[in-house]
Amino acid sequence: MSEPDFAPRDPGLAEDQTELAVEGALRPTSLGEFVGQQKVRGQLQLLLDAARIQQRPADHILLSGPPGLGKTTLAMIVAHESERPLRMSSGPAIQHAGDLAALLSSLTPGEVLFIDEIHRMARSAEEMLYLAMEDFRIDIMVGKGAGATSIPLDLAPFTLVGATTRSGMLPNPLRDRFGFTAHLEYYEPEELELVIGRSAAVLDIQLPAYARAEIARRSRGTPRIANRLLRRVRDYVIVHGERDGALPRATTADVNAALDLYDVDAIGLDRLDRAVLDALIRRFRGGPVGLNTLAVTVGEEADTIESVVEPYLVRIGYMGRTPRGRVATPEAYAHLGVPRAEEALRFDDL
Repeated sequence: MSEPDFAPRDPGLAEDQTELAVEGALRPTSLGEFVGQQKVRGQLQLLLDAARIQQRPADHILLSGPPGLGKTTLAMIVAHESERPLRMSSGPAIQHAGDLAALLSSLTPGEVLFIDEIHRMARSAEEMLYLAMEDFRIDIMVGKGAGATSIPLDLAPFTLVGATTRSGMLPNPLRDRFGFTAHLEYYEPEELELVIGRSAAVLDIQLPAYARAEIARRSRGTPRIANRLLRRVRDYVIVHGERDGALPRATTADVNAALDLYDVDAIGLDRLDRAVLDALIRRFRGGPVGLNTLAVTVGEEADTIESVVEPYLVRIGYMGRTPRGRVATPEAYAHLGVPRAEEALRFDDL
């Protein structure tokens, strides 16, 4: 007779599983459910329909664009609408040709292989991928030195979906082997409102139109950020808000209170964004200042400033990049409430 299991249960396990299920439910499963990127959706639909009619794997697909716009979701949709299994990996995880060979040789016919951040693959793996994408074959080197032998290994036909935030870092031979390249653009507020409305229904929260618009305005044109902010609003309403029947209901006041609590201002700038602008304006008179100096001043890595903070500040016109360094624009001064008189001094004594 086995002894009873008195091992302590993890009280957060069921909650974690529920959150994972909710996270999955927030992702659309078809191109019809996918909001925004209308041109890309139409191009993908044509590509997948043609492959289905001809009963062949779809051409290789490269998805490029800033983080959070739906590249991973589109890869899942490609597999779902092709009725094929999906294998997921990432460029940083493929650091040797052998890693890629093991991955490719295990694919089943027609399987969809998704490689995120494909520009970060090792060079040896990239070169192996050229032949695999074109001829569905790889060459395995056996032995070393003068006695080394190349053994060809045939692969099952597959569809590669690569995602990158820096398409310029992809070598031309790899980029040219993709049959279709799509660049995802930032979302308009009206599109984000649709994303937020769908997600609110999944999260069981009532969100009037004006509350959706407020979240969309602070989401930096990015669905991932919109969903993250919505979840924080949901948490706030569950604790502090009103309930209309069984479902919590968020008002504009709730949205403002929740996002103010998490340091997200009226245009979507967070604590780090404002710290960078504040240092640029108050410590360096608006610039120009070098990236490394700016990063040390705010206590962050230069890569974080360059890849996370800077793109949005440049896009909304609050920061400029010059050969001498970063500079603040008049709009940044106005947003922080710094008198423009200080701006006239920014190039003094430099």
